[in-house]
Amino acid sequence: MRIFGNWISLAGLVIAVGSFFSFIFLFVLDMLSSSHNPYVGILNYLVAPTFLVIGVVTMMVGAVLRRLPRFRRADGTAGIFFTIDFTRRKDRRNLVLFISGTFGFLLLSAVGSYQTYHFTESVGFCGETCHSVMSPEFTSYLTSPHARVSCAACHIGSGASWYVKSKIRGAYQVYATAFDKFERPIPTPISNLRPAQETCEQCHWPQNFSGNLERIYDHFLADEENTAFTVRLLLKVGGGDPTHGPVGGIHWHMNVANTIEYVATDEKNQEIPWVRMIDPQGVVTEYRREGFTDDPAKYRIHKMDCHNRPAHNFKSPNDAIDLALSIGALDKSIPGIKEQAVAALTGEYQNAEDALQKIATTFRNHYLGDPRVSGAIDTVQDVYQANFFPEMKADWSVYPDNIGHKDWPGCFRCHDGGLASSDGRLKIKADDCNACHLILAQRSGPQLDELAPRGLAFEHPAGDVEDWLCHECHNGELQW
Repeated sequence: MRIFGNWISLAGLVIAVGSFFSFIFLFVLDMLSSSHNPYVGILNYLVAPTFLVIGVVTMMVGAVLRRLPRFRRADGTAGIFFTIDFTRRKDRRNLVLFISGTFGFLLLSAVGSYQTYHFTESVGFCGETCHSVMSPEFTSYLTSPHARVSCAACHIGSGASWYVKSKIRGAYQVYATAFDKFERPIPTPISNLRPAQETCEQCHWPQNFSGNLERIYDHFLADEENTAFTVRLLLKVGGGDPTHGPVGGIHWHMNVANTIEYVATDEKNQEIPWVRMIDPQGVVTEYRREGFTDDPAKYRIHKMDCHNRPAHNFKSPNDAIDLALSIGALDKSIPGIKEQAVAALTGEYQNAEDALQKIATTFRNHYLGDPRVSGAIDTVQDVYQANFFPEMKADWSVYPDNIGHKDWPGCFRCHDGGLASSDGRLKIKADDCNACHLILAQRSGPQLDELAPRGLAFEHPAGDVEDWLCHECHNGELQW
C-alpha cells in the first residue's frame, strides 16, 4: 500500500489504531462493569474519535506530501524522507523500532485508558479536577453518610438519556466556571435533579419496614460549666408498605402506599400552602392554608421527599460545637467554651484565612494564659473549615435541611396546624412531641438511665416553650 510508504502516514496509522483500540477497550470495560460510568462516554465518543480523526488526517497528509513535487527527486521518484526501502539496513532497523514503539504505544493506551476510566469514576474528578467551584459541597460530602457513593451515581445515575441531559446542562456550567459567572452560594434546590426514585432507591429499599430507631442527641448549654443536656429518644420511622409491617411513622410519607404531593411558593421550598394526599384506595384529600386560593396547577407540584440534603450537610455552629464537645475534641472543662466557640463561628469574616486568624486571636485574648486554649483553637478552626466557606458564601444558613424541625421548619412546613381540608374538619398537625418520636430519657447523669417506655414530656432547659415551634427560636446560633 503506497499510502503507507512514508513515516508520516505510518505515524498517523499508529495514532488511528491506538485510538480505535482505546475505544474498543473502554467499550468492553464499560459493558463488563457491574456499574456503568456515565463519564466514560466523554472518552469513548469524544476523545477517542478525535484522535482517530487526527490519525486519519495525518495519514492523508503523509500521502499528499509524498506526491508533492518539492518532495521528489529530479528523476520523479519519491524523496528519501518520504520513502521506505526495505533493502536498506537502516530502514529495516527503523521499521523494527517503529513496530516496537507501536506496541509500546498501544500498551500505554490500554493502561492510560484503564486508569482514566477509573479516574472519571472517582470523587476527586468531580470535586477537585472538574468542579473546583464545588469545594463546599465536596468538603461536606467527605464526612456525609454517602461519602462512599460516587457523585455521578446520584447526580446522573445510569442510562444514556440522563447522561446526555447532564452534559447539556454542564455546558453552561463549564462556561460559568471558566468566566466566573456562577452564583455564590450555589443555589438549591436543584430543579432538574434526577428523581430520588431513580437514584437513591437503587440502593435504598422503600418497602423496607424500619420500625423504631433509637437516637441520642448530646447538647451543651451556653453557661460557664458547659452543662450537658442529652435527649434519648425513639424515632418512629415505621414504614409505608403493609406487606412488610404496620403502615405508619415517618415513612408513612414515602409514596409507597400513600402519595403525598405539595406546592411551594418560595425558591427554597419552605412555604407550603397546598398539600394533596392520595390513599391506597385512591381517595384524594386536598389541604390548603387560609388565603391560598390559587390553582395548584400554576405551580410545580412536588412529590414528598424529606431527605433534601442526603450528602451535603453543613453543620450549624450550635450543632458542630455540641458534637465537638460530646466526642472530646473540645475540652468541656474550659469555662464558657460552648458560648465562645459558637460566637467565633458566627462572626463575619472576609475569607477563610481571615476567619482562622481572628478565631485564634479572640480565643487567646479571652483565655489569657490558659494552656488548654491551643487545642480549643485548633478544634474550632477545623470546624470552621469543614462547614463555613465565606468565599462561596456557603454555610448552614443558606441551605435548609428539612430532616427534623429544630433549626429549620422541616416537618412543620406542613405539620403546624395551618393546613386544612376544604371542609375544615381535617388538619395536618403534629399534636405533641411524641407523635413522631418517643422521649425515653433526658437531661444528664443518672436521669439518662431512668428510661420511660411510654415516653416523657419534653423538658426544655429554658423552661416552658409549649406554644413555640422549635425553629422559631433555634436558628443554628441559639445560646441556651
